[in-house]
Amino acid sequence: MNFIKIFAPATVANVSCGFDSMGFAVENVGDEMTFTKTSEKGVKITEITGANGLTLDPTKNAAGVVALAMLEQHPVDFGIEMTMHKGFSPGSGLGSSAASAGGAAYGVNQLLGAPFSDLELTKFAMLGEEAACGTPIADNVASAVFGGFVLIRSYEPLDIIKLPVPDELRLVAIHPQIEVKTKDAREVLPTEVSLKNAVTQWANVGGLVSGLHSNDYQLISNSLTDVIVEPARKHLIPHFDLVKSEAIKAGALGAGISGSGPTIFAICQGDDIAKKVHKAIENAYSDKKIDFNVFTSKINTDGVKTITSN
Repeated sequence: MNFIKIFAPATVANVSCGFDSMGFAVENVGDEMTFTKTSEKGVKITEITGANGLTLDPTKNAAGVVALAMLEQHPVDFGIEMTMHKGFSPGSGLGSSAASAGGAAYGVNQLLGAPFSDLELTKFAMLGEEAACGTPIADNVASAVFGGFVLIRSYEPLDIIKLPVPDELRLVAIHPQIEVKTKDAREVLPTEVSLKNAVTQWANVGGLVSGLHSNDYQLISNSLTDVIVEPARKHLIPHFDLVKSEAIKAGALGAGISGSGPTIFAICQGDDIAKKVHKAIENAYSDKKIDFNVFTSKINTDGVKTITSN
């Protein structure tokens, strides 16, 4: 293989109760990236479209950092040239750097002859996350690489569990056109939590995992509650409480902050309810004098995928 074009999905991390430990991939929003073998060794990023302000320097770009690390661990007699088209903006809360990092891990691995496992690709992609936002978090990148819902059971050693996705599960998300920096969103988090809240949170994680396994939509709904992170962060997102309330009123199983925001996600059962929730969220924001976009998607169960190659 000398060339590959791939799709790297957007992702929703935390999923209410699963802060830094759960996430899932989005089917119809993401980045397109190309990877081409070159005679000149090293990594070169030749073009980035769809977003402003991203560096072409591979030592500072999330995708470039991943590619360089992979070539260092698996030396070859060729180089790799990359292009990226961002399908959604950085700072959206939808895993922009994770799509770049996870996409790079997958694309480079294919040109290398696929020597690395998905778990190893996630470890490489975490280096890209660290370069982009200062912390090697795995929830977004693991969701992008593995697809579907994932649980980061452990960071040391890294242990990722891919969870089943009930067939009728749908995502509706609104992205207000403001930026919430991950660094700022982390600074507002509490450094200590009460035992009562801790018990509530980990019980909800257990309930959400169980609900996904048993196709129990009511249990999924009951478990989509965050008593620790959401209360500390929601003031960063204009009209968060209104959007969440209207989504649930329209039939959503639950709603919350995607990643560090500002995107707000709602999880629904079935297309009909998803359409109602989409309309309710749109109506809730229509007069707020803030630009926004709303989209509906199935859950992407495959993760990063090949579009074409030769």
